[in-house]
Amino acid sequence: MGKRRFTPVVLKARLLKRSALRTGVLTTFLMLLGAGTAFAQCAEDIASVRGPFGTAQFSVTVADDNAERAQGLMFVESMPRMSGMVFVFDSPRRVSFWMRNTLIPLDMIFIGADGVVRHIHADAQPLDETAIFGGDDIQYVLEINGGMAARLGLGAGDEVRHPSFGGDAVWACNIN
Repeated sequence: MGKRRFTPVVLKARLLKRSALRTGVLTTFLMLLGAGTAFAQCAEDIASVRGPFGTAQFSVTVADDNAERAQGLMFVESMPRMSGMVFVFDSPRRVSFWMRNTLIPLDMIFIGADGVVRHIHADAQPLDETAIFGGDDIQYVLEINGGMAARLGLGAGDEVRHPSFGGDAVWACNIN
């Protein structure tokens, strides 16, 4: 028997079939990966936000004492795209932030003790010392790159999850 020859039409059909198979496998893998990400265990270096847009995860550092909260993101020259800082207060309170010595624009996400977003201040300007009022009943603040909240569709009413959030959080971490 001689070599099998394929006409361009048969060859194209086979290549399309292989491509469709690969695409299907890749799509299934990505869906499973996405589902795993959405249900990932809580970790100190991850803050998750969920709302009508879906779920987003940020790689974070935590500021949970006076010195860390005072330092915040001052003097940081750049921050990776899906990164930020979670400010944790001992109890709900009236909070205001400013951008003294902060070199990058930030979105400030003000969160109640229940883990629900109360207010977002978008694109806080670097080095501005004007007080940014976050609310009267805020226990957590998530700072992310300026403009990211709008790009992702984050808004008031979204739910945030992090291990430092107390038992009042509506989307609590189930850490054993």
